[in-house]
Amino acid sequence: MSSEETKTDVILIGAGIMSATLGTLLKELVPEWKIKVFEKLSNAGEESSNEWNNAGTGHAALCELNYTNEQTDGSIDISKAVKINEQFQVSMQFWSYLVNSKLIHNPQNFIRRFPHMSMVRGEENVTFLKKRYETMSNNPLFKGMEFSDDREKLVEWIPLIMQDRPLNEAIAATKSDSGTDVNFGALTRMLFDHLKNTNVDIKYKHSVENMERHNDGSWELKVKNLDSGSVERHSAAFVFIGGGGGSLHLLQKSGIPEGKQIGGFPVSGIFMSCNNPEVIAQHHAKVYGKAKKGAPPMSVPHLDTRYIDNKQSLLFGPFAGFSPNFLKNGSMFDLVTSVTPNNVFTMLAAGAKEMSLTKYLIQQVMLSKEQRMEELREFIPGAKSEDWDLVTAGQRVQVIKDTEAGGKGTLQFGTEVVTSDDGSLAALLGASPGASTAAHVMLEVIQKCFPQYMKEWEPKIKEMIPSYGESLMENPELLDDIHTHTSQTLGLSERELAFS
Repeated sequence: MSSEETKTDVILIGAGIMSATLGTLLKELVPEWKIKVFEKLSNAGEESSNEWNNAGTGHAALCELNYTNEQTDGSIDISKAVKINEQFQVSMQFWSYLVNSKLIHNPQNFIRRFPHMSMVRGEENVTFLKKRYETMSNNPLFKGMEFSDDREKLVEWIPLIMQDRPLNEAIAATKSDSGTDVNFGALTRMLFDHLKNTNVDIKYKHSVENMERHNDGSWELKVKNLDSGSVERHSAAFVFIGGGGGSLHLLQKSGIPEGKQIGGFPVSGIFMSCNNPEVIAQHHAKVYGKAKKGAPPMSVPHLDTRYIDNKQSLLFGPFAGFSPNFLKNGSMFDLVTSVTPNNVFTMLAAGAKEMSLTKYLIQQVMLSKEQRMEELREFIPGAKSEDWDLVTAGQRVQVIKDTEAGGKGTLQFGTEVVTSDDGSLAALLGASPGASTAAHVMLEVIQKCFPQYMKEWEPKIKEMIPSYGESLMENPELLDDIHTHTSQTLGLSERELAFS
């Protein structure tokens, strides 16, 4: 065991997209700060950020029906969609800045243009989708969205989905050509290659075992070298916990009051991957459907064209599964050991409230491949079982906490940031839209944790994010300028629609 303690300015726990984004932002704002990264696995972007562990959708609320709700008066509330779209625009601007500054290269290796579509069946759902389209298309953020319930047009848009479909079926879709497929694994690795070139000390196969706060407000971390078994001690003025599902345990070990009544519930994902090149070649979009009544938001089915390792793929899902692991490479005891005297009543309250979720997960786990194929055939009527394989995706830990609106033990579907009162520690928890909004979320961390520097840093932030501090929805000219600039810089021009 090493008794030597090394001091640094910033420690990032976990080598995923969030730590990569925060580290890159801080290196642009204060290049002289020393940053260390600790990652349990042998490379960056191997857990939730990995391209096989998420849907690869650039979540801009163009197609995700769970971001828009029909109100009791029949109107459509798009406030959440607006919020997520604006947050995605921040990420696009940041990535564009990195490419322009030659800090990362070859953006086509992590982002491509693909239409984002919503598709529904049944008269009631068609009526809902048309109202949603009419509301959204009047907003500058969703300019260019198209709607159709015409079979000929739908055959043109989604030939694979329309093939062998009953002629009398009510069906409709919306299409936004500005949608994207994002390989967050590739982007994460690019950002860590850049950070390594800026002298960020990245330690793979190093596990943070414990942490405690010093009297001066700094943090001391006990870190185990998984190769040698030796234990090191590292201290920093600021610590970010971006360890995916593993963040909850470390947040609890920190002992900060803000993390004491928070629990987590793990949900695993399963996708079906097409192995037939002829079928793959017939679909060129990300098509999201509507979750069935009673199903949780994370269950929205979608048929996605993906580009992984520069190869076109076709995936359908997700199907939910249950594992007590908080990480794909985690321990079966993760869930049990996350229950503490501080959160036990919150967890029990959630268990009582979420019986429908428990029932849903049990049903999903028990599905046979043929039953999953039947769900796929709601999208592709003629799908053949031999053309599809099951792929296990990543683990997501849904946050459970007490809220004013939902009461004790409320299950949260989204991304949560927990910060200490003095701003010396921040932890990221939760799931979608997650990676798509990484730049926005990490800027919020910077604002909360470094308020004393914000006036000094603002000009540089505006250089990286031209819309910083402004609403794009309320500034259509700026929105158009940003769309034009980011599309050119990231290679998302009309030629991308040729799917070369």
